Amino acid sequence: MLLRSLGSFFVLVGMAFGVPAQEKRIHHHGDLSDHAHDDARGFQYDHEAFLGKEEAKTFDQLTPEESKDRLAKIVDRIDTNKDGYVSHGELHYWIKHRQRRYIEENVNKHWNEYDKNNDGKISWEEYKNTTYGYYLDEEFDDVDDKATYKAMLTRDDKRFKAADREGDGVATREEFTAFLHPEEFDHMRDIVVQETVNDIDRNGDGKIDLNEYIGDMFTPENGESEPEWVQTEKKHFTEVRDANKDGYLDAGEVAHWILPGEVDHADNEAKHLIHDTDTDKDNRLSLSEILDKADDIKTSTITDFGGMVVDEHDEL
Repeated sequence: MLLRSLGSFFVLVGMAFGVPAQEKRIHHHGDLSDHAHDDARGFQYDHEAFLGKEEAKTFDQLTPEESKDRLAKIVDRIDTNKDGYVSHGELHYWIKHRQRRYIEENVNKHWNEYDKNNDGKISWEEYKNTTYGYYLDEEFDDVDDKATYKAMLTRDDKRFKAADREGDGVATREEFTAFLHPEEFDHMRDIVVQETVNDIDRNGDGKIDLNEYIGDMFTPENGESEPEWVQTEKKHFTEVRDANKDGYLDAGEVAHWILPGEVDHADNEAKHLIHDTDTDKDNRLSLSEILDKADDIKTSTITDFGGMVVDEHDEL
């Protein structure tokens, strides 16, 4: 059974200082660069731009010598002009390339799961039956949280219809890509924003207040004190997010928060990776500088950039 909340969107855009994110909104291994950064701290999670969660797991199983050898091969791929250094431009290209490749591979994987009649398209019925079929037969009676599963089905239905630009109930490969990765498509912008509002808006008034905004990121337990970043986020909500100063985030303000189209996150990611690793401050990374950070790189699992496995057939 392939039950998953494909209708969810994992919002990390704009969360400062490495804020722990709730995994209610699934952004299928989207751009790890979708994080705002504090220049003074929090760089370690950046290193997964080199690896991704799956590759980081592989590194955990290698000896130090083996992991450094694997990392050196990755660095050689990034260094396209073979001058022995990784420049900002090369790193920027690598991060964007790996994201594009991940999306393509992710769509291919799901395509084979859902195109049951092998006609080169995926109908809503194929998707619905593969994902929810067993539960639909039982009307979700055998699951603990019946309302949640029904809401997931409703959300997927709305997103599928938004992606289905021809309105025929059948998704082409491009339309299915928009369904799985709506944040990559301008025409899916409204559905991404609405899903985000629905997830965070606990009282159902169609907008996000400060308590809902913070509650989505942090809920104290057993007298736990409020971390410093929470105060920073509260200030950011009031001074930046809430543009019209009415105490709420409406759809437009949420859109500016999670989908700031003018921001090149891959560019920012490359800058921060260099900032943290470039010990001689020549604005480029040597292999020795990168290997000096090998332990940070191979153990970073805070973010998920998605399967950056490099083998002999991996072409840039």
